Amino acid sequence: MSNSDGLVLEDSSLAANNPVPTSERLLATLERLLDVQPTDLKGAMDEAATLLAEVLGTDKVDAFLHEPQTDTLVAVGASRTPMGRHQRAIGLDRQPVANGGRAVEVFQRGEPHLDGHVEDDARELPGVKQRLGVRSQAVVALDVNGVRRGTLSAQSAQPDFFAQQDLRFLQAVSRWVGSVVHRAELAERTEAAILEKGRRLAADELLTVLAHDLRNYLTPIRARVQLLSRRAAREENNANVRDLGILQQTVDRFAALISELLDVARLDQGLFTLSPQPLDLAAVAHELAAGFSAPGRSAIHVHTPPELQVMADPARLRQALDNLLANAEQHSPDGATVVLQAAAEARDGQSWAVITVSDEGPGIPPDLLPRLFDRFEKSEGSDGIGLGLHLAQQIAIAHGGALEVASTLGAGTTFRLLLPMDGIGR
Repeated sequence: MSNSDGLVLEDSSLAANNPVPTSERLLATLERLLDVQPTDLKGAMDEAATLLAEVLGTDKVDAFLHEPQTDTLVAVGASRTPMGRHQRAIGLDRQPVANGGRAVEVFQRGEPHLDGHVEDDARELPGVKQRLGVRSQAVVALDVNGVRRGTLSAQSAQPDFFAQQDLRFLQAVSRWVGSVVHRAELAERTEAAILEKGRRLAADELLTVLAHDLRNYLTPIRARVQLLSRRAAREENNANVRDLGILQQTVDRFAALISELLDVARLDQGLFTLSPQPLDLAAVAHELAAGFSAPGRSAIHVHTPPELQVMADPARLRQALDNLLANAEQHSPDGATVVLQAAAEARDGQSWAVITVSDEGPGIPPDLLPRLFDRFEKSEGSDGIGLGLHLAQQIAIAHGGALEVASTLGAGTTFRLLLPMDGIGR
């Protein structure tokens, strides 16, 4: 039991509630814990807690884990006993750390707690003493994979129920319960990963089929718009020429989106190929910047050497840079400048051509940066579907290079596309 300060006291008057020697009882319990199938965390912990309640002959056993998002100890496992069911019914299976209580103290300090007269403990939660009617309890820290994650507790409605050997037994068993938690969490993550992979495969197949169908429908629309544009120009119908020009731009953007969807499918299927040839990056940079120059659009300042030769696929490289420039322009405030630079750089004993695209936008949130190049990931305010940066990175990788990003909130973002100057894959 403990004194009023919660210190563990030896009390030889406390008789063991199980006549089986502690070592034999521990071995038998561990063998049964090994049989717990960790298909899901709650099921595994309920089974483990019920097993321990049976071994100890007590009214309730709980495995509490800390939930960081709410700073709460949550009973992920509780024995299938009347007191265990009552605890969940009255909401004591969730204990906010701010409310204190003995379980919280053991979790925070890591020191075990034993008490045979809980009703006299001023530091225990009133709900535990009054609504659950707990009179005796033993509480130990619960470590998972070497990290303290919660507590393992046994409680009884009888006073002076647990002896010191019960506390030691619970401490020994907690290591194995932590192992069950670890195995169950791994099983859940594995299952979630399998489900997510299946979902992505199904979604990718659907997108591929949809993109092919959309392209088939778009081809005659595109041809009809071009025909009408030529007719309007011959008839000098300026209003129709203007309206059809806007419609043509919309159709072109739609066609570009379909191409990106199909490129993603080609990447997944290993059908994404390059046709490299000698290419002057400086000329490509000036050409792309000129294409983006238009009233109402961000000014693009270009800084390049007179010539910068690489081996690259012209169409794919333009696709990557076009996505980077479009992204920079989209996130730049009115009147801001986008800077496009190309230069040679030595790194790790190798020569690289480095193309840099910098904007003065709001920057990228730090939590988004690690997954920025994932498919369908996009920052707030983006009007795309999150494929442009993914494709730009994959095009860089296909060339034997890389795409890097650095961003500061409120100070803009810089993308660096690196290409080997001595040839693809060398």
